[in-house]
Formats: sequence, structure tokens, C-alpha cells
Amino acid sequence: MSSAENVLTTKKKPSAFKNFMKYLTRDKYLYLLLLPGIVALFIFNYIPMYGVVIAFKEYNIFAGISKSPWVGFLQFERLFRNPDFLQVIVNTLLISTYKLIWGFPAPIILALLLNELRNKHFKKTAQTILYLPHFISWVIFAGLIVTFLNPTTGVVNDIIVRLGGRKVDFLASKSMFRSILVITDIYKGVGWGTIVYLSAISGVDPTLYEAATVDGASRFRQVWHITLPAIRSVVVVLLILNLSNILNAGFDQVFLLYNPLVYEVGDIIDTYVYRKGLVDSNYSLASAAGLFKNGIALILIVTTNSIVKRLGEEGLW
Repeated sequence: MSSAENVLTTKKKPSAFKNFMKYLTRDKYLYLLLLPGIVALFIFNYIPMYGVVIAFKEYNIFAGISKSPWVGFLQFERLFRNPDFLQVIVNTLLISTYKLIWGFPAPIILALLLNELRNKHFKKTAQTILYLPHFISWVIFAGLIVTFLNPTTGVVNDIIVRLGGRKVDFLASKSMFRSILVITDIYKGVGWGTIVYLSAISGVDPTLYEAATVDGASRFRQVWHITLPAIRSVVVVLLILNLSNILNAGFDQVFLLYNPLVYEVGDIIDTYVYRKGLVDSNYSLASAAGLFKNGIALILIVTTNSIVKRLGEEGLW
């Protein structure tokens, strides 16, 4: 192709703006349906970002954000000089890592087991029972946990005593508190997590299983060589999202279950921000802690996505 033809071809190619206007005109009613969600997202998620500036100010609630004096990175210096905050970071990372290690494979394994069930009625019943905890709020769920683990009237301690043991105050035990957080978090969310993986498994070509059966492959071999590779992209995307949320150790759960006796092992960044901001009215320091957490989360999701794409998998973008 000559240079003149190249020029003509380049000129004929529509611009990105023209393409956007073309699709906007064609799908105007769909975009109109999308508009309320975009407006709500802008109002409730983007406009409040202006408040982040108080992390760089000595915020005075009576003077307001605009008239409060700038202090630069002073709030961050105070934050990192505080030994309590360093312990909070360690707690957050440990709790999130435990949840990731034990909680991430759980819905995958459960989805694989449910997929192997041949009795449809039993399968639907099992799915309903497993999904149910997800629809119970942490307020109610935490209340049930506290009731069951109560050191005096709890069912768990009653069973321990009947078996010849001594009563244990689980929620006041530093050695047990993190384990309780991980176990209850998995129990509440594992059923809901299986929905995504079951949907991915249902899209696997059934002729692959038929061919494997003809070749004499066992069910375990079929799962290992067909099912898992087929849902690998879904697993990778969810892993990226989980890694980006590694500093979100579960505010609702921890806030409703912890107490001063287990602050040393159970206090996380979100509960620390709550206490410093709303309880102690130290809004600037709390904003600095929250901004630090979100900054780390952004770095983690970008880094993880880049690593995954370098390994040949599909990332989030």
C-alpha cells in the first residue's frame, strides 16, 4: 500500500469522539437508565473526596475545612510515631492474610463439591443452607456468635463443661480471637462466594468431560485438568480483588466482636480510624490513617494486576 493510500485510510478512520457519539445516539435509552446510578456515584463517592484534605490540616470543626490551617504531612508523622498504629497495621495484615489463605480457596472447593452432586433436590437444599448466612447482617450474626460463645450461658461452653472441660471466654482470649474472626468470616461468606465459581463451572464445555471419561480419567483428574483450568481466569480476577482489599479486615465483624481485652490482637485500621475520628474527635489523624490505607490498597491492586498480566493471565484492565 502506498503512502497516499495510507493517508486516505487514516482520514477515513472515525475519531473516538465520533464513535462515542454514534453509540450514545444508538443506545440513548440505555445510557439514560445508567444516568441515575452515575449521578448517585458522583454525589456519594466522588464529592466527599474533598474531605480528604483534612488529613493535611489541623482540622477544627468550628472553623471548617477551608479555614483550618495546613500542616502538610504532620498528621502522618504523628500517625507513624504512634506505636499503637504500628500494632494496628500488623493486626490488619495478619487477620486479612489469614482470611485470604483460608477463606479464598474455601468457595472454590465448595463449588467443586456442589458441582459433583447428582441429586438435584439435595443440591438445591445444600445451596440454600450455605447461602443463608450471607443474608444475615453482621449485627445479628455477631449477636448469635456472642450468645453461643458466652462464657457463662453459651452453648459451646455448656458442651465443653459436659465433656469435662473448663469454660473459656473465647472473645476475651488473645490467642483465640483471630481464629474466631477467620472461622466466622468464612462461615458467613463461603456460600455466597460459590455462586461465582458455580456459574463459571457451568460454562465449561461438557464434551470435555465426556472425552475424559472415554479416556478413563477419574473425577478427580477431570476436576484437576478440565474444571480448574477452565475457571482459572475467574479465580485470578477474584484473587486480584481480594489482594487489593487486604487492608480491609472487616470493620463490621471486628467492631461488633472485639473488646478492650483483645485490642492488642484484634484492633485493625478501620476500628482505629473509628475510635480516633468519632470517639476521640481527632478527625485529621483518622483521615490520615484512612488515606494511608486506601493508598496502599491502590498500590496493591495495580501491582497485582501488572504481575498477573505479565504471567499471561487476563487482569482487571
